[in-house]
Parts: sequence; structure tokens; C-alpha cells
Amino acid sequence: MSGKRQFRIWRGDESGGDLQDYMVEVNEGEVVLDVIHRLQATDAPDLACRWNCKAGKCGSCSMEINGKPRLGCMTRMSTFGDDETVTVTPLRTFPVIRDLVTDVSFNYEKARETPAFAPPADVAPGDYRMQQVDVERSQEFRKCIECFLCQTVCHVIRDHEENKQAFSGPRYFIRAAELDMHPLDARTDRKEYAQAEQGLGFCNITKCCTEVCPEHIKITDNGIIPMKERVVDRRYDPLVWLGSKIFRRGETPQTSVTTARQGSATPGSARGGVHSHAGGSHDSRAETQAQSGVNWHREVPHPTAPAVDDRGKLPLTELTFDRAAAPSPFGDDVTFPLPPEHLNFAHPEQDNKH
Repeated sequence: MSGKRQFRIWRGDESGGDLQDYMVEVNEGEVVLDVIHRLQATDAPDLACRWNCKAGKCGSCSMEINGKPRLGCMTRMSTFGDDETVTVTPLRTFPVIRDLVTDVSFNYEKARETPAFAPPADVAPGDYRMQQVDVERSQEFRKCIECFLCQTVCHVIRDHEENKQAFSGPRYFIRAAELDMHPLDARTDRKEYAQAEQGLGFCNITKCCTEVCPEHIKITDNGIIPMKERVVDRRYDPLVWLGSKIFRRGETPQTSVTTARQGSATPGSARGGVHSHAGGSHDSRAETQAQSGVNWHREVPHPTAPAVDDRGKLPLTELTFDRAAAPSPFGDDVTFPLPPEHLNFAHPEQDNKH
């Protein structure tokens, strides 16, 4: 296993960059992060790379290795062939700061938007009691190390910058699912919030997020799908709808979406609930950038609420858009692979027009 290996690493910043080739010494038992550290010590001392624990528990060294989002400290060199070139690039979904370091502040914005655990008002903090089965039910989701690999691989925002405003991503879907399962959480609108503000309807359960999770959390099967089922039960099940009429439980759920709509007119409501490509700001400059697939200076407003009927129910389309074929995250005009100018980091062939 020892010997020189060829690495191809993306170098650059937000203004552009390209892939550069290096021949690096590799020893038996090493991981990709070890090789990057050796490269920093020898040929590329100015190579920027984020890392911390080197034990697969901090989630800092997220990168894309041969096109797949992985942790650098958990990807062994023995998984590659002796003559295989190892290509390392930054996370494609997020703006590049420098080299392999990306700006993942999008995720922290979404974390701040997610309502925290609401303890019951009639139980003192020291008196909380839960069944062990309830503890184990959501314990899997608490293993998340926030590496954001699931966020960067999700095609809803990976290939569609304009969806970021109204889509929280798999990391926060499992957070919503965990709180919805919590027997002591006092909020009863987690399902409505996930649908109306987190963009749960965008997810089409391809299980990409589950595949890349280093903690082997079954994000789709145990988090997103059950949450979608509960949303459908609440919104569209005819028996639930009939029961809400009979027992007078059909009031509109009091989420921040409905509260804002009842209190004042929002920009989205003035436009009939239609989303802008630039999010809630409707800024012409941001709109132009979002249309081109790059928006380095975008705002992160609250998502625009979808239109509901007089009973507070979502229509079957769930969300409305201002472009053709947009009820699907992909429009009919999208072709794959995406052209380089639609990537949100500078592709080495971005200036080549074929």
C-alpha cells in the first residue's frame, strides 16, 4: 500500500479555481485526511481544509471524494485502486470560502428557524418521565454529528439554489420527526410546520441522505417517511377530516405561518403564495443570480407559506411555483449532467462553452 499516489484537489476561492494534480506519499492504514495533512506539510502549505477530531465524531472534514460526499477522516485509502486518481473537491451545495472549506451557514440558519423542544408547562424540569421505548425511538436521530453530508447530497438544493429558501433539508426533517415523537413536547404543530415551513413536500425519498450518513442513521425510512405519513393522515385522510368536523377539531393549526397570515399580509400572500427564485426578498439582483444557479450574497428569509383553502388545508400540489413543471423539484427543462455554469462552485471547465 505504501508509495506515491496521484491526488487531484480543487484549489481556489469564491472567485474561481481549478483542479490541481499532486503526487503524494501514502502509507498503509491511512485515510484521505492523513494524505491532505501530508500534502499541507510538503507541497501545498496554503491548502485550506477544515477538520477537528479525526475520529468521525465532529463532522468537520466533510468533502467530496471522487464525487461522493464523505468524511475525509473516515475514507480509507485502501478503498481505492493503486493506480486510481483520488479527486477531492469541496461540498458542491454550499458556497466555497477557500479550497476545501465551504460556507455552511445555510444549515445554521435553518437550525435557528426550527422551533426548539417545548417542555410541558405543568411538569417541573426534574419530574420529566419517559418510557424507555420512547427514548430508544428517537435516540437514533440524536447520533447526528452535523457533518451536513445529507444536506449537500440532497438534489432538491444541490442542483436547485432557488429551493434553499423554502427547504430545510434532511438534517432538520429528522429533528422535526424527533420532536414530533417526543412524548413531553408540548407543541402539537410539528407536522404542519414541517410541511408549511420546512418544505417536507419537496423530498421525494430517493434515500441519498441515508446512503452518505456516516452514523448510519436511517434518515428516510425512520424519519422522513413516517413524518410524511403523519402529515398525510392529518391533512388528507377522509376519516380524520370527518372526525375534525364532527368533534370540532378542524381549526387551522397555529404555526408561525398561519399566525403571520392572520396577523398581516406577507409578500408571499400578496403574490398568491407564489415563490420567487430569490426567496422572500424578491430582489431583482438575487433573482438574476438564483436563475444562473449561483447566489453568493443571498438572504435567508423565512419560507413563503403555501396557499391554503378556507379550512386551512393544503391543496394537492402542496406548494405553488412561478415556473412550468415546478411541482416536482426538477422541471422538464432540466437536463443531466448539469452544465458547469450551473454548479455553485467554480468548475475547472466553467469558462469552456461547448
